[in-house]
Amino acid sequence: MSVLVTGGAGYIGAHMLLALEDAGEAAVALDDLSTGARWMAPASAPFVEADAGDRAALMETFETHKVEAVIHFAGSILVPESIRRPLDYYANNTATTLSLLRACVDAGVKRFIFSSTASVYGNPERVPISENAPIRSITPYGASMAMSERILEDAAAAHGLGFAILRYFNVAGADPAGRAGEIGKPTHLIKAAAQIAAGVRREKFQVYGGDYPTPDGAAIRDYVHVSDLAQAHLKALQKLREGARSLTLNCGYGIGYSVFEVLDAFRRVTGEEMSYDVTERRPGDPPQLIADNAAIRTELNWRPRYDDIDFIVETALAWERAQAAKKKDAERGDAA
Repeated sequence: MSVLVTGGAGYIGAHMLLALEDAGEAAVALDDLSTGARWMAPASAPFVEADAGDRAALMETFETHKVEAVIHFAGSILVPESIRRPLDYYANNTATTLSLLRACVDAGVKRFIFSSTASVYGNPERVPISENAPIRSITPYGASMAMSERILEDAAAAHGLGFAILRYFNVAGADPAGRAGEIGKPTHLIKAAAQIAAGVRREKFQVYGGDYPTPDGAAIRDYVHVSDLAQAHLKALQKLREGARSLTLNCGYGIGYSVFEVLDAFRRVTGEEMSYDVTERRPGDPPQLIADNAAIRTELNWRPRYDDIDFIVETALAWERAQAAKKKDAERGDAA
């Protein structure tokens, strides 16, 4: 029996596969490589190049690899892009999840873990945010994920599916052993800052909004290390195997850092100040998103190992430096 990880060649999916590998679990990676990279997925996991909504590919994969659980990461995740391209987000997130769930039901797969987001809460009334907070998405991204959650809940009730929904906050960092990290364009604060600190990009850092109702005027986020996030999914899988029928849990540390406080962490790690410009706010960015994580600690006995902002920055920076070195080596080889 094996676990199927959709989006397995992407940032979080690759770390999930590493966590499964380290735990001795048989796993299969599925990814259409639209944003992921084949080399990101561990070589130990069989790889299926396909869309997560491709029924024929899914049914063949379920049968060939005796899939008993699905951990679903595949999807589009950029808030500003979702505002510009809402139909793509409803197609890539909601419609794909629907197709994947239909295939699971028809194939008899009984466990499903959905990688959701704090964006379903929109602009929360209270911080920290508990799982009982109203679902008031303010962007197509958040709405597409909230719709997917509802579809999963209804499918589980009708078809006896055990499920876990993990609403994660701002995922950052890289595998401490350097086996995986975030690839592609810098769309999140810590990756963007790490690329500048590593000399990958030669430009000033952009702070989007300095007039939020927060102590220093910058937006505040709860940053969770990607390896801790993967462990939370692994623990959710164990809980489902033990007979749990439904779990909906926040995944964050319950600690908020402003953009300026994250830049301070880069200064501590590198010993250098990072210059920046403060620009206008981005649409769809709430002032604060901080998790109430009491439920995940109780339900899953989740104990983060890397809940230190300096360590998160260190691993992200180490990854960017390693990738830059590999690129230089490749360029030297081409020139030789």
